[in-house]
Amino acid sequence: MPESAKQTKNAIKKEATGAQLARAVAELRSTNTIRRRAAALLERARRGESAWFAVNNGAMVTTATLVAELTQARYPSLKIPYHSRWRHFEAGGVDRLAQLNSALDDASPAEKARAQIDLALVSVLLDAGAGPDWMYCEAAEGERPEHSYSRSEGLGVASFHAFMSGLFSSDPAQPLQADAQGLLAVTAERLGAAFQVAPGNPLVGLEGRAALLCRLGQALQDQPALFGQPGRPGQLFDLLTRQGQGAILAHDLLSVLLTGLSSVWPAQNAIDKVALGDCWRHAAAGSEETGPGSGWMPFHKLSQWLTYSLLEPFEWAGVRVDGLDALTGLPEYRNGGLFLDAGVLQFKDPAQAERLHAAGDELIVEWRALTVALLDELAPLVREQLGLSAEQMPLACVLEGGTWAAGRALAQQLHGGNPPLNIQSDGTVF
Repeated sequence: MPESAKQTKNAIKKEATGAQLARAVAELRSTNTIRRRAAALLERARRGESAWFAVNNGAMVTTATLVAELTQARYPSLKIPYHSRWRHFEAGGVDRLAQLNSALDDASPAEKARAQIDLALVSVLLDAGAGPDWMYCEAAEGERPEHSYSRSEGLGVASFHAFMSGLFSSDPAQPLQADAQGLLAVTAERLGAAFQVAPGNPLVGLEGRAALLCRLGQALQDQPALFGQPGRPGQLFDLLTRQGQGAILAHDLLSVLLTGLSSVWPAQNAIDKVALGDCWRHAAAGSEETGPGSGWMPFHKLSQWLTYSLLEPFEWAGVRVDGLDALTGLPEYRNGGLFLDAGVLQFKDPAQAERLHAAGDELIVEWRALTVALLDELAPLVREQLGLSAEQMPLACVLEGGTWAAGRALAQQLHGGNPPLNIQSDGTVF
């Protein structure tokens, strides 16, 4: 074969391989894939083929009753907000959104949305489990006394005050923003000081959190077409509304986050150097499919939690967000713990509850997948008990009402607040 013909053949082969890789990555960034593969793993477990879990279908109704009763108690009017970072900013009954908006003074609705997106995005990335021994003490203000917060509420309040102090901004004249250079300047020491970390107040994954913010800063800097100058997450508002439309799709927002922030996530989960983020190996995930995406179980928990947390800034600025239920439930230790502690999922080997697991262990990957699928099955049962439709109570509201709070309540009753599984966290997944 002439050399030119060989080169042409190799170029065609390379192009075909690249196209196959692009399709696989796109599939793994789709919530349709998350749902399809999670549902398949749940059916597999129900057939008794899981090495780790048995499924007790009879416990689903009692679990739905628990979630419905807790939802009714927390939101008696059944006007349930989204499960988002903004609920943590309301910890202690303090209206911190009003504080932010007041500080922004006469800023336009769009500029307020940019600042709210900056805050929410950075705060969500700092929201991985804090561990049982960390607390944040919020200083007294006016008639409000000093108060301490732990876990997700503590992380939310701490990140709010770090943002208000200008920790994430490179411009002292514009402290109420997060930008590329400001985030690149964040160190574990600076973040630890803002979060009151001390030998007697340890925060799990502090180094990982600081590194994550630096990677975010680099991603913002490297993509001015998405994030503008000086590289702000808040530029997503302009990107998604630049055609002047009054509505966006929730999955479009997620897709921008997954592509634009792909370099933020740890690189150990990758196909041909394309970072996949919160996507993990499981031999039975997508086993009926072929190509480089087979054997991967995607979740994108933090990205979806971030998407849920960005819905309100768009809506407050007058932009409607459609297609909320395209997003999945969040597979973390509160929602996942609910199904273990309520008896829907049962360990085949009870000793697994005492062992230390890594995020990539097959047991953890499967538990998270089963959580996604079970949340989809639980949601209509909860709505039925409350007499609400899917339109009145989308999945984002089921989670808030809801499943996350029920998982926390059971964990408090059964494990002193700790999850039913012992998971090694690096501050980027859980």
